[in-house]
Amino acid sequence: MQAKVADVACFQQPPHPHEHITGALPHFVAVLPVIISSEADCDCKTMGRPPLYGLWGGVNRNVKRRHMQVQFKNLEKYNIEELFKNVKTPCYILDEAAFMKNGEILKSLQEETGAKVLLAEKAFSNFTLFPLLSQYLAGTEASGLFEARLGREEMPDKEVHVFSAAFRDDEFAEVLKYADHIVFNSVHQLKKFGPIAKKAGKEVGLRINPECSTQEGHEIYDPCAPGSRLGVTREVFDKEMDKETFSLLSGLHFHTLCEQDADALEITVKAFFRKFGDVAKKLKWLNMGGGHHITRPGYNLPLLKKILTEIHKKYGLQLYLEPGEAVALNAGYLATRVLDIVHNSGHNIAVLDMSAACHTPDVIEMPYMPPLLNACPITDTETVDPSTEANASSDAQSFKSVISHDAQPHKSGATTPDALTETMSDLFGDVFGDAIDDIFGGAPNTDHNPVTRSRTFRLAGPSCLAGDVIGNYLFDHVLKRDELLLFGDMAIYSICKNNTFNGIPLPSIYLLKQDGDLELIKEFSYDDFKGRLG
Repeated sequence: MQAKVADVACFQQPPHPHEHITGALPHFVAVLPVIISSEADCDCKTMGRPPLYGLWGGVNRNVKRRHMQVQFKNLEKYNIEELFKNVKTPCYILDEAAFMKNGEILKSLQEETGAKVLLAEKAFSNFTLFPLLSQYLAGTEASGLFEARLGREEMPDKEVHVFSAAFRDDEFAEVLKYADHIVFNSVHQLKKFGPIAKKAGKEVGLRINPECSTQEGHEIYDPCAPGSRLGVTREVFDKEMDKETFSLLSGLHFHTLCEQDADALEITVKAFFRKFGDVAKKLKWLNMGGGHHITRPGYNLPLLKKILTEIHKKYGLQLYLEPGEAVALNAGYLATRVLDIVHNSGHNIAVLDMSAACHTPDVIEMPYMPPLLNACPITDTETVDPSTEANASSDAQSFKSVISHDAQPHKSGATTPDALTETMSDLFGDVFGDAIDDIFGGAPNTDHNPVTRSRTFRLAGPSCLAGDVIGNYLFDHVLKRDELLLFGDMAIYSICKNNTFNGIPLPSIYLLKQDGDLELIKEFSYDDFKGRLG
């Protein structure tokens, strides 16, 4: 893997134990399970959420056993159906133990490096957990007035940082009541509001754009994409900054990553200091934004610690990180039940009581397919042709949000169907039973397999939107009406983005306590739907 900045060597993880089969990934992406080991190694830089964290890492091919998907690892000790039998679906479940596990990692990072970690509320803002999270974090990062107020009210003794692409005249005075740090997106806004913030005793910062993209595709999530409105480039900085305005600043801010490892940060940091090092050394602090997947299994923590320690040692800057996902990664679930099963053009379609459009909007927006307990995402089984790369390429593109960056198509090194069958059976055979052999066994061009088809279901929502579809999944059994399904990694970018389109109620929110008790945090009603409409 080559760094995009010519003179920067990109950190590389150790090779995957099954590196020799990655060439065949485009051929079987249509039936790619998400069952992996919690000890997996990975170097994932995909924009999709959530990636398959180190698909091959940590698996002993000589031992056939059922691996709990990493997104559900904290539920291993429970009987899922028994645990959630009394909850009214659909509902979100926040996992207290998982939050604590993430919190310990982030707390240790701060203690070892002196950097401060903030919760980016845009990803997770369920304030019921804020008292718990305050034990591990330095504060919150807000994107505007309401998040700033929430952070001040629910983490009153912690720092509140606010960044907005453009602050409003009619809100700024109130923002000052809650914020400790205020970061501006342009020199113009710095000149306009900076003196007021400085006079109020606030730390004033400017977001800069290091013009160093470490992402491929998905420009919607890339702050360094060409034409981005986010951050001041060095050219604009030199053109618009003056001595008086610069005196307002106490720090700089950049945010360039999304669900990435420390190697991407290393590239960005070098680009930043090449462009803004002369500016940074005159200031007090540097906020390196979010997108750091710090709590993901396989994330390169040693490299992150090295980066933070070396910056502080060389420049004396107080460093900030503001991850959202890392705080709540794999710490939430969405429970749903099958309302009905219908059939059309050979497809089994399960209509759920949850809606992708309403309850998991990122599924449609990104798009991506969320992890589902004891199931794997697939494409249309009618088009699976493991012998033809061309047929698989379009499927591989649609799964850019699900597979890791290392698992992209390779020009050479393709694996034979027999070797692929052996590997998949070793990894997943006891989970999906004969389905693995049904898919990969026999002639490579087998398209119509009745066993596979009977276990393949398109999961869809109850709204009137034709595109209210989560995707196609392969199960280890035939789904039944009223069956409970559990989606993983649902604490982030779900509850904070849901809506009541079509009059569909918002899911209730539960807290799964460390001792296994379920506590109802919030239940929504017709009044919540009606109240926001007039």
